Amino acid sequence: MKKTSLNLVALATASVLVLSACGGGREGTAAGGEEAAGFAEDAVIGVSLPWLGTQNWKEAETLFTEQLTQAGFEPLVQAADNKVTQQQQQIEAMIERGAEVIVVGPVDGTQLGSVLERAADAGIAVIGYDRLIENTEAVDGVVQFGSIRTGELQGQSLLDGLAARAGEPPYSIELFGGGPADPNAPNFFEGAMSVLQPKIDDGTLVVGSGQTDFTQAATPDWDNAKAQARMDSLLSGFYSGSEVDGVLSPNDGIARAILTSAQQAGQPLPVVTGLDAENESIVSIWKDEQWSTVAKPTTDLVGKTVELIQALQAGEEMPDADEMVDNGKTDVNVYQLDPVVVTKENAQEVFADDEARLALLK
Repeated sequence: MKKTSLNLVALATASVLVLSACGGGREGTAAGGEEAAGFAEDAVIGVSLPWLGTQNWKEAETLFTEQLTQAGFEPLVQAADNKVTQQQQQIEAMIERGAEVIVVGPVDGTQLGSVLERAADAGIAVIGYDRLIENTEAVDGVVQFGSIRTGELQGQSLLDGLAARAGEPPYSIELFGGGPADPNAPNFFEGAMSVLQPKIDDGTLVVGSGQTDFTQAATPDWDNAKAQARMDSLLSGFYSGSEVDGVLSPNDGIARAILTSAQQAGQPLPVVTGLDAENESIVSIWKDEQWSTVAKPTTDLVGKTVELIQALQAGEEMPDADEMVDNGKTDVNVYQLDPVVVTKENAQEVFADDEARLALLK
């Protein structure tokens, strides 16, 4: 992990001098032998989330507030409504507030370099949350579920669902990806296609539209309405006299949009994958509508992030990362958690310790 020294000459404003006086920041972020300084137990911790438009991000807002408060910190948790400029401004405000650590779930992982470099220059540690921060050295680590692995699970789940529900192959399928600005989205698609492409090549799967590239399958802004409009177009254009057996969906909101489109077109419900284990989709899975989702427990993701923050506060080295990922500018420490596929068959087992979701399985 690189070490960035404070440049006292450049710290001209009183607010930034306060940051310098706090003491912690990147001087304490070493993951490989540098002495760590630590910072105050009640320090301000900034959390910048991309938006609150899906259940997992709403949960993150609540859990960060709760867990950081319980750990003795002063949380400053904000969401940017999927607007890059708004997120940049929020991070600027966190710097001015004297945050010792800023956790960032980027709206666009490529557009935050300048503001995060200012944070780094001020001695603030930066931790990416759930998404890779790209094209900047100003990131000390990223906590996320394995995005390639998530896609692999989605692809395999689609195959499993087709075998269970759609009889004998060949199977007609369509492919959907997530928002192009999210660095996880092409990785989800890549992971899924590593499973699905061999089956497309040998004729087991047939993509009726021929749209197999991420750029063709992507859903701008993860917008459910845009996904439903595309599915409407696919069904009218390629399936007016036939049925689509399955659809690769990158998350639960898009999965539900795809199912709604199929219902409105008078199609039998296709096998559809998902992601995030949203309540509405868990109920849908339990009703034999949506085939599967991939659970990435937000409580685990937030908990791991808070664990890293506590290590920095104590003046300890950050733990060894699970892997190093090239973000286009530097190799980033990535702390990776394992997702799990959820179907009706294993839902009660997966959510055995999650009372709220378990209560949905009725």
